[in-house]
Amino acid sequence: MKDLISLKEKVALIESEIKIISEKFDEMNKKVDKIGELNLEIKASKLYLKRVFPDFTKDFPDILKKLSSRE
Repeated sequence: MKDLISLKEKVALIESEIKIISEKFDEMNKKVDKIGELNLEIKASKLYLKRVFPDFTKDFPDILKKLSSRE
C-alpha cells in the first residue's frame, strides 16, 4: 500500500514538472518568434537604408566592426 501511495506521489511530481517544462518551452518559443520578427525588421531596415543611402552598403561592415570592438 505504501508503495502505491509513493508511486502516485512520484507520478504527480513528474506531471507537475512536465507542466512547468512545457510552460517554459512555450515562453521560449514566443521569444524565438519575437527574435525572428526582429530579424525580419532589421533586414527590411537594411534594405531601405541601402536604397536611400547607396554608401550604406560599403559603410555598414565598418560600422559593425566598430560596434563589436566596443564590446
